[in-house]
Amino acid sequence: MSQLFHPMQLRSLAARNRIFVSPMCMYSAVAGTVQDWHLVHLGGLAVGGAGLVMAEATAVLPEGRISPDDAGLWTDAHVAAWQPVTRFIRQHGAIAAVQLAHAGRKASTAAPWQGGKPVTAADGGWQTLGPSPIAFGAYPEPRAMTLADIDAVVAAFVAATQRALVAGFQCVEIHAAHGYLLHHP
Repeated sequence: MSQLFHPMQLRSLAARNRIFVSPMCMYSAVAGTVQDWHLVHLGGLAVGGAGLVMAEATAVLPEGRISPDDAGLWTDAHVAAWQPVTRFIRQHGAIAAVQLAHAGRKASTAAPWQGGKPVTAADGGWQTLGPSPIAFGAYPEPRAMTLADIDAVVAAFVAATQRALVAGFQCVEIHAAHGYLLHHP
């Protein structure tokens, strides 16, 4: 018999079932701040019965966003915007989770329906960071990180994790795939 609808313990967290919503980039934030759209989208998944609802790749630094429309947790102002979302998810029986990310050399791109191409500085794009100055495909060359940059990114992940807890998230996942900063291809 399937265990899909049976509860599952994740350390101190009890998931009501094993239906976990994966993080999906939604490109619907404004300057990193989630909107009512996120409340409706993520809240609807909790109301629908998921055991855990994971919010999208959420940037730890503004230059770590995949696109200008990505969610963030690099300022305390972002915390207040996330709180109604996490509160609603939890009130409806799901675990509120977030995926923290830094897109590295693949940052500063347009949303898929806007072509998914790198965003130029004239259109609000920014200089990307990478472990080296090697570009990803046809993307612009990133600036190679210094030891100080590495320390700053580590500190940003720590600070974003602390903000995530204050925002009401119960679980944090570190994004280390898709060729983003923490992924070693």
